[in-house]
Amino acid sequence: MTNVAIAQQRLQNHHLSHPQLKRPDAIVAWLGAVQAQEYAGAKWALVQRMPSATDAAIEQAFTDGAILRTHLLRPTWHFVTPADIRWMLALTAPRVHALNAYYYRKCELDKTIFARSHDALVNALQGGKQLMREEVRTVLEQAGIATKGDLRFAYLMMHAELDGIVCSGARRGKQFTYALVEERVPPTRKVDRDEALAELVKRYFTSHGPATVQDFTWWSGLHSLVSYGIILSAGLFHNSPIVVGISLLNLFDPSQPYRNHGGTKLCCVVERYSLRRSCSSSR
Repeated sequence: MTNVAIAQQRLQNHHLSHPQLKRPDAIVAWLGAVQAQEYAGAKWALVQRMPSATDAAIEQAFTDGAILRTHLLRPTWHFVTPADIRWMLALTAPRVHALNAYYYRKCELDKTIFARSHDALVNALQGGKQLMREEVRTVLEQAGIATKGDLRFAYLMMHAELDGIVCSGARRGKQFTYALVEERVPPTRKVDRDEALAELVKRYFTSHGPATVQDFTWWSGLHSLVSYGIILSAGLFHNSPIVVGISLLNLFDPSQPYRNHGGTKLCCVVERYSLRRSCSSSR
């Protein structure tokens, strides 16, 4: 497969060359999750994949909770759908907690403080309340939990997001708010770890492929050995021999030809659909 063919398939699988999905939540679900630490850039990434999209449509989906913003996969914010937030957190939060451990210690945060923080957040937000960051900071201070310094407060809130206590609420003007996951997200069935791993692999390679195992490892935040084990056990690539470091895996349907509609796409800088250098010479 040539680099041009790889790029064409990636653009099509990303729904950039031939966008067909019409709702923001459908795009987020297709991609699995969308990196969203830069909110405007993340909205642009969705708009690029929606015919006749508007900023107002993205904002309405966010206000309604059709798409949520929280920390998962890696130590950064992502858009995710309500149907996926719980199983993705259960699968990836332990790894993010491990990556954050140094900063938890640096900020003098331990299990006791996190438990008190979570209790204070639940008490303040229950009943459908949605609070802005500074309002949440006040809640924690009143509970006797020091939030001095943006780093300590950021890791208190990230921990609460990773533990599935809070996620994004509707924006208040241009300010973000927090809401309780249990109130913001409808009940969903429990997904066991093996099913979650297989689903994450399927989502990624369907929407981002052709890609390498290293690409999936970076995107998912999972350990590389776990990634290889998942992919081998999922049985999705039985026709593709997996060679460490160079195999380009794909769930693209070869019966669907590449459709070039011309024009130029200005894409969000945090998106990853170009080849990694390690596989740039693959054919």
